[in-house]
Order: sequence, then structure tokens, then C-alpha cells
Amino acid sequence: MTEVRLHIYDVTNSDSDKTNNTIVQINKIFKDGIGLGGIFHSAVQVYGDEEWSFGYCEQGTGVFSCPPSKNPMYTYRECIVLGTTDFSIYKVNQILRELSREWPGCSYDLLSKNCNHFCDEFCEKLGVSKLPGWVNRFANAGDTAAEIVGNTAFRLRQAKTEIVSAGKVAYRFLAGVASNSPESPGNTNRGAPRFQGTWFKNLISNGAKPSSSSELENEEASVNRSQKRQDAEIPLRHNSRDDI
Repeated sequence: MTEVRLHIYDVTNSDSDKTNNTIVQINKIFKDGIGLGGIFHSAVQVYGDEEWSFGYCEQGTGVFSCPPSKNPMYTYRECIVLGTTDFSIYKVNQILRELSREWPGCSYDLLSKNCNHFCDEFCEKLGVSKLPGWVNRFANAGDTAAEIVGNTAFRLRQAKTEIVSAGKVAYRFLAGVASNSPESPGNTNRGAPRFQGTWFKNLISNGAKPSSSSELENEEASVNRSQKRQDAEIPLRHNSRDDI
């Protein structure tokens, strides 16, 4: 049984001192001031004088080690004891070999696969507590926001497709009703008001079209020609008792 420690750093690996100082100030305000979180690097120490973490590289594994609290790329902040593991040093080394294969350096992603995500998985395999929420909260919030944006964009595209399809169906329906108005000789609804055919024709001619495609424009022209032929062929009639 041995203790598992988490070493936490402020991410100050920028070439700009101004940027590094800004990050330190952000971490002080958001973590130390209100307990929300910040921009941190983390590493896990278990057995021996090494801490293990994950970072980007073009080839090979992204898992690496260095002396505890001595990573030269960042500014050391604090150490947190996460618990104890019952695994032997042999088993821990076996876990590290597996993680080295599963975490290539080229797969590093600031939001979805960073050093804190690696430490979380390592701690889970060791059977101890995961990282405190504030350590990786900024990355998790960014990853969630990206996912929401992606899902929203997909749903908007899907809704647009469904609206266009529904509009085409409605347009064809109205065109069909207009071409079969009550003025047609074969229509038996003698009591239906005469305005229907003209109303539908005007709706199709003047209303907003669901699509500007040439297919729908051709359908509209065909409907207009059909209506004109029907108006020319049907003689005007006087109202009768049957029409009342």
C-alpha cells in the first residue's frame, strides 16, 4: 500500500511573461478567490521519486515523468493526497505501460484529452479519488460548450431540411386544390362558394414560395395555365334555387 499524490502547477509555459503573469492572476482569482477553477497542469506520483503526466509530441507516447514538483515548464502550486493504492509497484508499472500505449502524444487535445484527463484515468485505475473538480473545470466547460455548439448546428441544419420538405409538400397540395376548384364540371359540391379556386390561385401566385427551384416554378406556371383554360371553357351562369 502506498500514497498517491497529485502535483498541480500553474500553466506558465508561454513565451510571453505578460501572458504567464496573467494566467497566474486568473488562477488566483478563480481558484483561490472564488473556488471555481483555473488553468492548471497536473501529474500523479505513486511509488518512487517520479510524477507521471501527459503532453503533446509528434511521435510515440505522450506519457512522461519528471521529479515531483520539478516540471521546468510550469510554476508549481500545490500537492494533494488522493488516497492510497493497494497495488504493488509491479502492477503500477503495468498500468503505466498500458497507458503509454493508449495515450500517444499526437492525440493530445487541450479540451478533451489533456494532462488532467490522463491523471483522472490513472487515478481511477489506481483505485483512488479522481482529481478535484476545479483542476480541470475550465477545459471541461470548454469541451461542453463545443459539444453544445456542434449539436445545435446539426439540429438547425436538420430543422431547415424538414421545413423545406414540409413547404414543398404544402405547396404541391395547394397547387392540386387550385387545379380542382369547385368550378370544374365534374365537381358535385354544388353548394360550395365560387371564391375557392381564385383564392388558392392567388395564394400560390402571390404568397411566399417554400423553394425557389425551377421545379416549383414550372409547377406554378402549369397551375396558372390550367386555371385559365378552365375559366375560358366554363360559361357564366345565373344563380338558381339550387345554388342558394
